[in-house]
Formats: sequence, C-alpha cells, structure tokens
Amino acid sequence: MKTPNLFVIAQLACVFGATTLTAADRPNFIFFLTDDISPDDIGAYGNTFAQTPHLDRVAAEGLVFDHAYLVTSSCSPSRCSIITGRYPHNTGAPELHLTLPDDQITFVQKLRDSGYYTVISGKNHMNEPEKLGFARGSDGGKPSGSEDWVQQLKDRPKDQPFFAWFASYDAHRDWQMDEHAPTTDPDDIIVPPFMFDGPRTRQDLAEYFSEVSRTDHYTGQLIAELERQGIAENTYFVYTADNGRPFPRSKSRLYDSGIKTPLIIWKPGTIKPARTQAMVSSIDFGPTFLELAGLESEPTIQGVSLAPILQNPKSSVRDYAFSEHNWHVYATHERSVRFGEWLYLRNNFNHKRALSTESDDWHYPAAIELWDMYRAGKTHAWQEDTTLLPRPRVELFHVGADPHQLTNLAGQQEYREIERKLSTVLDQWTTETGDDIPANPTQDRPKGPRRGRDTYGDPPGKATEATKINHPGPIRED
Repeated sequence: MKTPNLFVIAQLACVFGATTLTAADRPNFIFFLTDDISPDDIGAYGNTFAQTPHLDRVAAEGLVFDHAYLVTSSCSPSRCSIITGRYPHNTGAPELHLTLPDDQITFVQKLRDSGYYTVISGKNHMNEPEKLGFARGSDGGKPSGSEDWVQQLKDRPKDQPFFAWFASYDAHRDWQMDEHAPTTDPDDIIVPPFMFDGPRTRQDLAEYFSEVSRTDHYTGQLIAELERQGIAENTYFVYTADNGRPFPRSKSRLYDSGIKTPLIIWKPGTIKPARTQAMVSSIDFGPTFLELAGLESEPTIQGVSLAPILQNPKSSVRDYAFSEHNWHVYATHERSVRFGEWLYLRNNFNHKRALSTESDDWHYPAAIELWDMYRAGKTHAWQEDTTLLPRPRVELFHVGADPHQLTNLAGQQEYREIERKLSTVLDQWTTETGDDIPANPTQDRPKGPRRGRDTYGDPPGKATEATKINHPGPIRED
C-alpha cells in the first residue's frame, strides 16, 4: 500500500477548508530562527571556516534555498512579519521594538486552534506568547537562548502534533562565549569586500562566527532528539534567520548582506536532497506551515505557500520579492524589489547617511575600524557606503554579475528598460499594499553613552490604515 501524499492531502484540505489529516499523520514543525546570520556564514552556502557539521548534514539531506529573502532586515519587524505572513508596514509594527498589535492574526494561532501544541523558546521580540498563539513560552536560557529546547521536546504532550518556534540569541551582539561556541581563528576568515580587512574587524568576525557555530551545536541536539523519539520522519526542521549579520552594510540593509537569509528545510523521507533557485520571501513561511498542516491560509496573509517547491525544487511560486528598511536606531525609508538577478532599490531619505543600525556606527570594533580607516584615507570607494551623503536616490544591481552589489547601474542607458520596469512594479506594490512615506517619521535615536529613550513618530502605513489591507501586491510577473 502506498504512503499517502501529504502534499496532496494538505492541498485538498485548503480547498475544502477543513483539516483532513489525523493527529497521527499531521506533521510536527521545528522553526529554528537564528538572530543576525547571513547565508554566506554557514557551510551549506560555501563558508569554509564556520564550524557547522550538523547543518552541513541537514543541508545534504534536505532542501537548500539559494534565493530566500527577508521582507525586512530588522529584528522585531522581521519576526512580526514572519509570524503574520504580512509586510512590515501591514503589521502595525514596522519599526524596531514596536509590539505586534493584538488584533493581528498569526499562523501560530491557527495551528493552536486546530489542535497543535505550540511553544516558543528563546528570543521573542514580538508580543506576549499567549497573544501570539503559543501555549507555552520560555526565554530558552542563556547565553544562546537554546538551552532548554531539548527538554521542551521531551516535555511536550505526546498526543498532539507540535509547532516549536525556537529562536536563538545567536548571533546577536554582544558576544557571549561558552563551551558550545567553538573558537574561530581570525586569520582564517574571509572579510567581505565592503568591510575593512584589519585586525579589529577580523577579531570581531571571529567572535561572531563562534556564535554562528553555536547554532550548529543546538541543531545537532535537536536532530538527535527527534531521532531518539522516532519522530524525525514526521517533523519539518527549518533553519533560517531574522536578518543579516550585525556588521557594517549588512544588518537592516537591503543588499544581500542584510536581506538574504539562509533557509534549509529537512524532513527525511519526504524532502529529497536538493538545492532550489526558487525565489522565496519570509512572509511565505506561515502559509507553508498551514498548508503542510492541512489548513487553509488566512485571508490576512500576503505570502504564498512553498509546498510546491518542497515537492519539486525546480518549481517556483513567485517572481518578485519586496523588502523594506524602516527606522532602526536611525531614521530611514528604503524599499526594494528583486526580480531574477536584478535588485532595484529606492532610498526615500537619501539626504541621510546609511547609519542604519548600531552595526554601522561607532559602537562595535568592525565599524569603528572602518570609520577610523576612512578618516585616515585608507579605504576604497566600495568600502565607503556608510559615509555617503547624499545617498543615491535609486540603485540598480545585476546581482549575478555583482554579488556584493557594489556597482550601481541606475541611470545608465543600457539598463533603462529594466529600471523602468522595476520602478513600475515597486510603485504597484506601494499602492496595493498601502505603503507610504510618513510625514512625521521616527527620528534618530539620541546619541551618548545611554543613548536615551526611543521616541516614535508615525510608522509607514499608519496614514493609509495598512493594517487593514491584505492585498499582497505583485507576486508573478504576469
């Protein structure tokens, strides 16, 4: 007798609006959300000095996404978008540290209401666990935030399928080492070209990679516990991040160094080993989990399910991926759209430097060294992005030929057609999703040792009541 195709069953459930999977057949989920990690920083994406043997195994046995993008590269807004499946300006929490409004619907609530045991452990940064749909919440322990995860799996109710949102504090500053954070040799590191290759930067990166490698340690623990309980074949293990590495021109920015995310999905016996070039947005996670659980997607969700890609890695579900950069310590308003190998970026506050987060200013070694070397006249033009004033109003990059997005093609005659096309698509997305430029935006955080309290202005989407808009904007080219 053939094993039932869970993809088909889930799709039928969505059509008829009911759960057709039995409790025993409904899959479990572990959503491992790391903090501030870029795909280039783990072995599955070609890194040779990070110590990620368990992730290497998961990647070799699962599906690796080479084109997964976040809708924003900022801690809490990214998480709020993931859990609602909505763009940041549609969640009501598009800026750092804003709480997700209670009336926003999360996919976790729907899983819980359908009989799933739901737990969050580690970093939350969204709202109170029960308001998000979690039956149980924990800070996960210190310093990683991952210390109680195995125990959570052991203590779960065994008569329910489960969804575990396991969110590490790794690899967020400040660095905190322990026996599970292996040492990285600064001399082995390859420094991205947009950063200054100096001793302070190398040491800063080395400590960062120790925390990256610690996420691998807990990956190994989780996989081992799934196998010990005999539930690995009925559990989707998903490894991803909320934003890019916390270094200059990375975290919060809309280049690959900030907005591109690792994404590995593993489920032995269901997902065949492969890599996919399909474009993915972080608002696609929620509808994917719901479909795999045999549930309808919520009308409020703007993302699309990745289930077809899990079944056939050569398929695709979207042609466009949109991202936004709102206030994160410094006032900013950037928007971008990706299409194929093209990245189009619009900077609506181009009168300001791109001091977008604490990662770009004078708080941490890599940024301090970059600014010191800039003032000493020792940096190259491609390392001076954070110093530009004014910034380009529009940027256009061919990512295939320019993987670090260092050469702006906007305004060049030979690229005028693609620039015009993507400008039109971004305008359409802005209108359909209710995005706007606030007349009274949140201003830069006060400087100084204590930096003062954040005083918020109007977030994008407030004037248009974007929290009530569910239109997804363009998804397919046609």
